[in-house]
Amino acid sequence: MSNRAVIQTDDAPAAIGPYSQAVKAGNTIYLSGQIPLDPATMELVEGDVEAQARQVFTNLDTVCKAAGGSLGEIVKLNIYMTDLGNFAKVNKVMEEFFSAPFPARAAVGISALPKGAQVEAEGVLVIGD
Repeated sequence: MSNRAVIQTDDAPAAIGPYSQAVKAGNTIYLSGQIPLDPATMELVEGDVEAQARQVFTNLDTVCKAAGGSLGEIVKLNIYMTDLGNFAKVNKVMEEFFSAPFPARAAVGISALPKGAQVEAEGVLVIGD
């Protein structure tokens, strides 16, 4: 019997490809990347990189909750940005959603993201001990 389960919620954007919003293996949940899509419209939220980052973290939070966890249980977070000049702005928004102790993290500059997004984040959380 497998201890693997797919996590899916209609409160977060549907997958736009052949992947799951998250997969739970034991007490570890692997969160797929979230871009700043409004789950109701599946369109990018309007606004600057800060508005996009808020939607990204809101989407991640929603998937964490669907998995029975929270953003505070994320142990590893990867953030991808099309302009590393926005690093400080994304950090500022991240502090609205996370508190110390912060997760381990990578911030990576890339040339493009799906649907023209400026920021994407994915992570790993561990729930229950």
